[in-house]
Amino acid sequence: MTAIDSTTADAATAVAASATAIDTTANPTSGTGKAAALAAGRKAPLSDLQDEPRGTFEKVLVGIFVAVPMLALVAAIPLAWGWGLGWHDVILAVAFYLITGLGISMGFHRYFTHSSFKASTGLRIALAIAGSLALEKSVLEWVADHRRHHKYSDRDGDPHSPWRFGDDWKALTKGLVYAHVGWLFDDERTSQEKFCPDLLADKNIVRISRLFPVLTAVSLLAPALIGGLWAWSWQGAVTAFFWATLVRVAFLHHVTWSINSICHTFGKEEFEVRDKSRNVNWLAILSFGESWHNLHHSDPTCARHGALRGQIDIAARLIWFCEKLGWAYDVRWPDEARLSGKRTGTRRLGSMTRRAAPEPIGRPAP
Repeated sequence: MTAIDSTTADAATAVAASATAIDTTANPTSGTGKAAALAAGRKAPLSDLQDEPRGTFEKVLVGIFVAVPMLALVAAIPLAWGWGLGWHDVILAVAFYLITGLGISMGFHRYFTHSSFKASTGLRIALAIAGSLALEKSVLEWVADHRRHHKYSDRDGDPHSPWRFGDDWKALTKGLVYAHVGWLFDDERTSQEKFCPDLLADKNIVRISRLFPVLTAVSLLAPALIGGLWAWSWQGAVTAFFWATLVRVAFLHHVTWSINSICHTFGKEEFEVRDKSRNVNWLAILSFGESWHNLHHSDPTCARHGALRGQIDIAARLIWFCEKLGWAYDVRWPDEARLSGKRTGTRRLGSMTRRAAPEPIGRPAP
């Protein structure tokens, strides 16, 4: 591990810990409290934002990337029946979904945002590239937004809380739409200098972040190129572009955005938190374990979000595998002593948990 890896990882831990401290001590617990807090003023502090807001051209690009893949996803249903879909397309779509989805879950989220583990330089760069291919903003923008989300979770300043407009059904419906996709069109741009100085100090990560337009082109065109060469036809390129680019991008985007919207509104509270984060089991496999969101907000730096027995967490298993290979180390696995006081039920913690040391047995009385 290089010196800058150690320095940036320590800085990331400090930033994440700072956000967590605010997140777990200042958030109101009731929907009414959140509504009042958000109604007091919806803008984030100026120090949390970039000097230059998002421009019209950038918003138009966001709209294109939201609308076009979504239309492709809707069109995919009738197209799937008998035309335009083959094994090549399925394999490419699944492969790119796995690479980009794990790049977000394991890379952008657990590693870069929360420092849930440390990584070798090769794994660090691979995760930054894989997450960028998901087309969910550059690594610096993604991390800055998510650290701000944890700092103000479900309070004023949270970039995508579904509770920002209130807690009656009309306000919550509006909030769900905003948390799912509307926040992407907001003028506010989170300050990278404030929220991810550790990543700004890493030349490799800054370079990858600046190459986001190039990586976007790669993510869009690579499936078509591979599909065309595999089938040795332009039809193979077209169908691969449709399924492994448009449909794959749209599906992954909506799964990711569902963590912002659905997992802060519905589901189970299995660990104590001071916001509205919840566990949503039916999203767990598609999101690689991200929908075990309640534990994540209770213990943000934990590498396994599905900490309870039976909760499938694909990203955590891949971190475990990388740890065995020596690519990941200092992994913050669930700690029984740390989590025992936060559990609201009787369900046991699952594998990868660091168990509490047994209490010493005293000497029997003479």
